[in-house]
Amino acid sequence: MGTQEASKSLDEELYSRQLCVLGLPAMQRLQEGKVLLSGLQGLGAEVAKNLVLMGVGSLTLHDPHPACWSDLAAQLFLSEQDLGRSRAEATQELVAKLNGAVQVRVHTGDITEELLQDFQAVVLTTSSLEEQLKVGTLCRKRGVCFLAADTRGLVGQLFCDFGEDFTVQDLTEEEPQAAAIQHIAQGSPGVVTLREDAHDFRAGDLVTFSGIEGMVELNGCVSRLIRVQEDGTLEIGDTTTFSTYLRGGAVTEVKTPKTVRHEPLYAALLQPRVVAQSPREAPRARCLHQAFRALHEFRRLSGRPPQPWDPADAERVVGLARDLQPLRGPTGEPLEEPLDEALVRTVALSSGGVLSPMAAMLGAVAAQEVLKAVSRKFLPLDQWLYFDALDCLPDDEQLLPKPEDCKPRSCRYDGQIAVFGAGFQEKLSRQRYLLVGAGAIGCELLKGFALVGLGLRGRGAVTVADMDHVERSNLSRQFLFRPQDVGRPKAEAAAEAARRLNPDLQVDPRTHPLDRSTERIYGDDFFSRVDGVAAALDSFQARHYVAARCTHYLKPLLEAGTQGTRGSASVFVPHVTEGYRGPASEAAASEDAPDPVCSVRHLPSTAKHTLQWARDEFEGLFCRSAEAINCHQQALTSLADGGPPPLPLLPVVVGVLRQRPRNWRDCVLWALGRWQLCFRHGIERLLRHHPPDEVLEDGTRFWSRPRQCPQPLEFDASQDTHLLYVLAAANLYARMHGLPGSRDLPALREMLQSLLLLPAPQHLDPIFPDDLASTELDPGQAERLREALRDWSQGPPLEPLRFEKDDDSNFHVDFVTAAASLRAQNYGIPPANRTQSKRIVGRIIPAIATTTAAVAGLVGLELFKVVGGPRPLHAFRHSYLCLAENSFSCYVPGAPATQEFHHLSWTCWDRLKERHGLRVKMLLQDEALLYSAGWPPEQQAQCLPLRVTEWVEQKTGWVPTPWQRVLVLELSCEGEEDDTAFPPLHYEL
Repeated sequence: MGTQEASKSLDEELYSRQLCVLGLPAMQRLQEGKVLLSGLQGLGAEVAKNLVLMGVGSLTLHDPHPACWSDLAAQLFLSEQDLGRSRAEATQELVAKLNGAVQVRVHTGDITEELLQDFQAVVLTTSSLEEQLKVGTLCRKRGVCFLAADTRGLVGQLFCDFGEDFTVQDLTEEEPQAAAIQHIAQGSPGVVTLREDAHDFRAGDLVTFSGIEGMVELNGCVSRLIRVQEDGTLEIGDTTTFSTYLRGGAVTEVKTPKTVRHEPLYAALLQPRVVAQSPREAPRARCLHQAFRALHEFRRLSGRPPQPWDPADAERVVGLARDLQPLRGPTGEPLEEPLDEALVRTVALSSGGVLSPMAAMLGAVAAQEVLKAVSRKFLPLDQWLYFDALDCLPDDEQLLPKPEDCKPRSCRYDGQIAVFGAGFQEKLSRQRYLLVGAGAIGCELLKGFALVGLGLRGRGAVTVADMDHVERSNLSRQFLFRPQDVGRPKAEAAAEAARRLNPDLQVDPRTHPLDRSTERIYGDDFFSRVDGVAAALDSFQARHYVAARCTHYLKPLLEAGTQGTRGSASVFVPHVTEGYRGPASEAAASEDAPDPVCSVRHLPSTAKHTLQWARDEFEGLFCRSAEAINCHQQALTSLADGGPPPLPLLPVVVGVLRQRPRNWRDCVLWALGRWQLCFRHGIERLLRHHPPDEVLEDGTRFWSRPRQCPQPLEFDASQDTHLLYVLAAANLYARMHGLPGSRDLPALREMLQSLLLLPAPQHLDPIFPDDLASTELDPGQAERLREALRDWSQGPPLEPLRFEKDDDSNFHVDFVTAAASLRAQNYGIPPANRTQSKRIVGRIIPAIATTTAAVAGLVGLELFKVVGGPRPLHAFRHSYLCLAENSFSCYVPGAPATQEFHHLSWTCWDRLKERHGLRVKMLLQDEALLYSAGWPPEQQAQCLPLRVTEWVEQKTGWVPTPWQRVLVLELSCEGEEDDTAFPPLHYEL
């Protein structure tokens, strides 16, 4: 129970997805973190939102400046009513509502050295270089992690200084791997043979050992360096003086802390270490570094930023960049890199605005770096990150905005108009988009749509489709929802929240799923009014369906997905990019093959096997058995009166009891009996069938690698896992029978001690065999069974329990975790902890708010390109990121694949048209049948009088529905050897 007691203050239900990313120690450190955030324009608001959603201990907001019109283009917490108010004070209340467990305060004074000593991390956004140097120096002096972030139009910058010796406790997202040991050979070096050939240990890893019998000197030893041999065995150093290995044990990876050294800002300005995915990207990043320095210098000299798309101001910025002190390389030598003046000029021209997608992307990365600072999880940036989306601007200079088109208009889109112009803003307002999915990514996308002004009332619209309802575990990432929304349809709650962000947004919620069953709703009429689709789905099957709809209707598709700190964003444009290609299903995307039933049931060798077994136990004990009893109530009555033997699931319900449970004590007795059956008697019975020394006909031992000979357990109420199993099983059994349960652990221990003193048959043995379906009952067994079932047959129906992973008070995950851990003890397998168990059995996709916000920002940038008008292929980007590993990559999508047949060619976006050279003769008029000149006369005579729809109905039984406008005919060419997929023929009805 130690782990449970240590995490009592942590709301595991709320943070269940995030725990799978961070783990318990990092999450607890995050909850104790204190952060100061200065600057609350769009970028600062995004940082605040992400930190509060993730559950930082406290967040102090600082920004005394008054809110202005340009803030509203990206600041999700401000409205027209807040204009003129202090940004920090106007923001605080709504930020605090995101997570009641986080203290959100406002600091109204200056940032002083005395103030900084209360924080672990300080973040400045959209601040002057002078302020950054001042605060950075103070933070360095106080040992406080310092971050500075900024966005200027379509470029962004992030700097991290975590000090001279910042220690990262855990570099990766993955849990430490563990494996069961088959044998350890004495020697120098000693060699460990693992039970499974497949493992992920690598040379240079540090490991420790536990649970070994015989060579006990290794248990809990100081971490040992390993070498991995070609056959998968591990060399672990000298073991010649150790005892002889007997059996069991596990080897577990020890994660090695790493110390990071950062340079202070004043030094890093002239000798920048930039994050770049390849050497050719580094010069561009350094040029952006100089562009930001020049923009700071322009403001210092002019007292204002450059005017939007003002050529004179832009040329002045280029001149300032040209005159800057040259940058130095890693060894201090001057870098001989020519300044990309065209890049600096474009940055200056477009730097006068703020954009929601840029704030979302940079705000997510900045918040992730704060998380690294306070949790000591994951490697921090080293040290500068530059991100630009200048490809959102048109290639043709004649199409670039003009200064007069970008002037402020005292409206909420001023920050965006400064970058793209008023004409583009009008285009956005007239768009009609379908958003599929209102989960974590869907909420972020809908927020972005509201801020950029996509689909405004009277001109355009956004339709949100999601059939799910809000759950409490959603609240740590799906920020449009509040506790009072739990149980509401997500589409409706999200639409309501989006209207609060922008009252002019026309958003229409739909609670119907988007699949084949709803094509009457999302059919030809619906898609004819849609300009594009954004998909935020968590299954590949759903993604494939939505992508197929977009291909069918020739609509652009924006798509994003995340898993933990990894995320991707993609764009698919008709006739420009390739179509969507992804795994057909989650199973196809996973590298894990299904486990054999025999391995799960009788011969487990991994923690996953034990968890699958425990989940099957839950279903059999508390769900399927109750359903079977309820369905066969008449059969039970018949059996009690001397009828035939019962159904196979009946024994698990009756267990050791002679009558239906009447109280909590009966339920505990049943749970104790089940414990004995599963972890003691069942193992003893298996060993009677296959003794430890059994030898097969070929001379090999039955219990040889990868099989591990199990050991029966002895029940001990002082053992936490033993007690947790009985507590969970008894409560679930009570709930199934409509009886009150109990959480009183001391009382349960006392009751178990008294039950263990009873004569053995009264608390250990089921009243009939567990494998009753294949067992003949002797007269005595049959009579005892009838006596027990007379009572069961007359009681009320049982309540089947459906496994629910997100309610930490219902004992479901507790039962599975305890049962799997005990099963692992039987077989000498390293057990999974509660967080791992919950993730595996609940099929939880690890998720965190930062990754979600980042991919939504990337999708928003591609939206600008799609709405902006026809763009060449090289303008679009597929993006991939891993925030834990500081990996950011963007690449141009592939062009549509071309298929050919003789002299014809087409792509997935094409429809059969006359220009393809395929001439189809049409006879009669109206819907006359299309036919080939090669048909024989008798076939022509049979089909000629029929209309196309009549002929299709005759051949397939299909009847057109009133809402269908098009009949899609798939064509094939008979007699051809190649399997050519012709473009579909769209026949208008």
